[in-house]
Amino acid sequence: MIDIRLLLESDIPAAMQLKEAAGWNQTEDDWRRLLTLEPDGCFGAIKDGRLVGTTTTTTYGDELAWIGMVLVEPQQRRQGIAAKLMNVALEYLKGRVATIKLDATALGQPVYEKFGFEVESLVERWSGVASSKQSDTAVETVVDREEILALDQLAFNADRTRLIEQLMINPPVVVRAEDGTLNGYALARPGTRAAYAGPVVAREAQQVETLLDRVFSQLDSRRVYIDFNRECSTGTKVLSERGFVKERDLIRMRAGGPSEKTSPLIVAIAGPEVG
Repeated sequence: MIDIRLLLESDIPAAMQLKEAAGWNQTEDDWRRLLTLEPDGCFGAIKDGRLVGTTTTTTYGDELAWIGMVLVEPQQRRQGIAAKLMNVALEYLKGRVATIKLDATALGQPVYEKFGFEVESLVERWSGVASSKQSDTAVETVVDREEILALDQLAFNADRTRLIEQLMINPPVVVRAEDGTLNGYALARPGTRAAYAGPVVAREAQQVETLLDRVFSQLDSRRVYIDFNRECSTGTKVLSERGFVKERDLIRMRAGGPSEKTSPLIVAIAGPEVG
């Protein structure tokens, strides 16, 4: 028997074991963030008193929701546990938002298609060691958060203020136009396997290199993951020139009402679990 219930903070150690078995990068703080953002929308599958599966949802107003952290213990797969979790998550989101999105692996894509999800775009996972190609790596120390939130909402096409505020673990790095207008920002945070750079948002393609150099310099030669939006206005050359290599594809999928593709202003996403 599989019981589906709300995921609790006390479940995080067991959830971390599921995450480690999948080879993912999220930390305990990432799990806590998901539970804080959507305490009634994160679910666990329980078998014989143990947590054997998870899924999370994150809502952005009434426009958009994200499904993430769909995990099943390897020994318990092919028993319909992921399907049960997805059904509960979709039922929770029913009537709450117009559009639901997720980032799937190639193996997960046919599973999500059975729930009505369609391919929207591609995201690429790149990894490398943080280093700056440019000598100009100055970081602006005083940044108006309202500027960042306004630019992010323009780029993401939904209000994810609560998420972005919680992701400001390290000070944001920014680029500006000559008149002082905020033209881009980037955030980074710890991971269990590598630091994670994202989201990265830029109005102009020619400023992406400066933005990446500034956030990479903040990460001090650590191994880094970055999930690159193939719809963005610049190419992956900016990553390969910095020693990064492509690891895998993620397939961005959507269900529900019509929605715009991920904006070209978004160079790198905030994370596969949150969009």
